[in-house]
Formats: sequence, structure tokens, C-alpha cells
Amino acid sequence: MQNIFLPADILLPDFEKTHAYKWSVIACDQFTGDPDYWEKTAQIVGDAPSTLRLILPEVYLEETNVLDRIHAIHHTMQQYLSDGLFRCYENAMIYTERMQANGILRAGVIGKIDLEAYDYRAGSHSPVRATEATVLERIPPRIRVRMQAPLELPHIMILIDDPTDSVIGSCTAARDEMRRLYSTGLMNGGGNIDGYLMSEAQQRVFMERLDALLAQAGELQFAMGDGNHSLATAKACYEKYKAANPGKDLSGHPARYALVELVNLHSDALQFEAIHRIVTRVDPGQLMLTLARILGLSEEPSEQPLTVVRDGECRLMYIHKPTSQLAVGSLQNALDAYFSANPGKIDYIHGAQTVERLSRMPDAVGFLLPDMDKRDLFPSVQKDGALPRKTFSMGHAEDKRYYMEARAIQA
Repeated sequence: MQNIFLPADILLPDFEKTHAYKWSVIACDQFTGDPDYWEKTAQIVGDAPSTLRLILPEVYLEETNVLDRIHAIHHTMQQYLSDGLFRCYENAMIYTERMQANGILRAGVIGKIDLEAYDYRAGSHSPVRATEATVLERIPPRIRVRMQAPLELPHIMILIDDPTDSVIGSCTAARDEMRRLYSTGLMNGGGNIDGYLMSEAQQRVFMERLDALLAQAGELQFAMGDGNHSLATAKACYEKYKAANPGKDLSGHPARYALVELVNLHSDALQFEAIHRIVTRVDPGQLMLTLARILGLSEEPSEQPLTVVRDGECRLMYIHKPTSQLAVGSLQNALDAYFSANPGKIDYIHGAQTVERLSRMPDAVGFLLPDMDKRDLFPSVQKDGALPRKTFSMGHAEDKRYYMEARAIQA
């Protein structure tokens, strides 16, 4: 039996006394360049209890009062606990149904993941792995929030590769027999969400199905969907605690685990979209000669296509000397090699039209990449390790997780 994804002691407010709509806000790493979004969120919340007061939106990371914000977060967490705001559901799993604004349903299960089974470092062979490269500079500010916090609130989504939907589908089939804990709209275009408490019998069926799936999965069993830097932060804090307590049995310590949502990779709601590249401040001719040499670029078809954009004109080309399972990985490796010896700037762009417009600059070259087939995710991570940063986008910002459940992380 797998002991990686497990039931948890889950905290939720009493929604007869707390407004669920105002309680739940979007993940802290969204709308990082849009302070108006967060000001609007604060206006909606008003004075009501809210997860907004328990997180640090990353739009504020560079402000001079960031330490005051972190102190206020810790104080509010303690205040909510002392006020008896939360009800604890012990040894629980919560089945969630998120109706996105596009009308597509995303089902998931809230539980805890064992951080001993997770390693975000390059070359990891752990059962739980990052799908994209982890930016280590993003971890220390999150550590400052988590280390002294009595609570965690996750926006972490972890994926399983279940083409027949045998695992989470068992919860969907039993939903009408479950106790509904909350049902609410989500602010600022987030759609709606419902949460249901799974019975012990429903948990057993779920775990049996999960065990059967993972028995066929091989080395890589769980892959990060969203919130990799938050899970990496939880891991870093746990490792700090271990180092400070050598030899101590931490098998039951809350810091060893992180609360997450488990989602099936094959959910219709998870739509993978390419993230394109625009390179500027370069000599376009020199760059293309270098890439042609490294990648073996030509117009002869191969399994790794990409479109080169110069002066708004698109040219379909193919990589014949791949260094990754995916075209985006081969391209990124080649660009990294080029920039290790040459000046220039690379930006990551979601829209093809934007790339075409920016490519008209005299010192620019754009690269349009094919959408990633999500069926390639697990095999690619298994073969290449974590994919390059900005390999794919999984849904629009409003579709990301909203905070709802919490868990105590101090012993």
C-alpha cells in the first residue's frame, strides 16, 4: 500500500458563521503584475475572515513592508485559531468539484503528501517530482512565511496519470452519498466550487484504486501540476527541522507533510498550452546560425517542429539533433548554451500574435512552439527530469486553485 498521499486533519471555517465567498481567494502567485486585482480582492473581502489575510500575494514581495505583512499573517493565523474559527475534520479527505468559468468541471481530492517522497532537485528519482525547473530564488521569501506559521493553506495541485479515471472517478460516482461541506462561487471570475467529506468506506475504495494505479506506474508516481515552489518551500522547511533535530522520529510530525489537491492529468479541465519565446538584444543572424548548428535545424520534417518568426514572417522548421523529449526542451537547452556566451534577453509569451508583433524589432527572433500533448508529461519527466521553466501553461490564471482548506503544521 502506498503511504505517500494520505488522509489529513483538515481545517475549515464554520461556513454558517463565515462567508465562503469572501473566505476563498486565488493562489498567491497569480496576477503578480496586477496590484489592482489584489486591491479589488481586498475590497470584496472587507473585514470578513478570509484566506487573503493568511497568505502573501507575491505582487507585494518587493515592497519595503513585506516583513510587516508576514508578521500580520502569523498574527492573524493565531487569532483565527484562538477565536475558534476552524472546525477540524480528523483523518479526512475532501472530494472537490471545481466548475471553471469556461464551464468545464475539474474534480480533485484534498489530502496530504509525504515530503520524504518528494525531491525537486535536478536528477531526482523520487516518486513525487517537479515537472518544471524550480527557481531556487523564489523559495526563501516563502520560507519566511511558513517557518513561523501555525497553519498552511495550499494552492498545490499534484497530478496522477489515470487515463480511465479509475481513482478520482470513484469519488465522483459516490458524490451523492457524501456530506457537502461547502458550496460557493469564487470571486473575480473563478467559477464555483463544492467540497464533500469522504466517508471511511469511500476513502478505502479511493486508496485501493490509487494503489492499483501506482503499482503500474513505475518510478514516477506523482507529478507537480501547480504550486511547485510552495511544495519546495514545505520541503525546505521540513529539511531545516530535520537538521535541527537529528535522530528524532518525525514520522508523525505535521511538518513532514503538505496539504495538496490530487487531480487526474486526463481531466478535461486541464488544457496544456504552449509558452512561446521571444529573444531580443541579439544579432538574429548569428543566433540562427548557432541554433542551426546546435539543433540541426532544417525544413525537412522531424518529430520536433517549431516556427521561427522574424520580421513578422513565420517559417516552419524542424529539430534534427534533439536534446530533450520535447521541442521546447531542445530549444531551451540551445538558447541557454547561446546565452552562456552571448548577451541578449529572452521573454516567455503566451500569444502567437504577440510573438509575431515583437519579432518585427531589428534585434529580435521569435519561436512558436507546439502545444504539449499532456500524455507526454509523465514520460518526458521520467526521461529528461524536470522540464525547462515555462514549458507549458495549464489553464488560465482564474482557473488556478483558490485557497479553502487549511492544516496545522506546528507540533
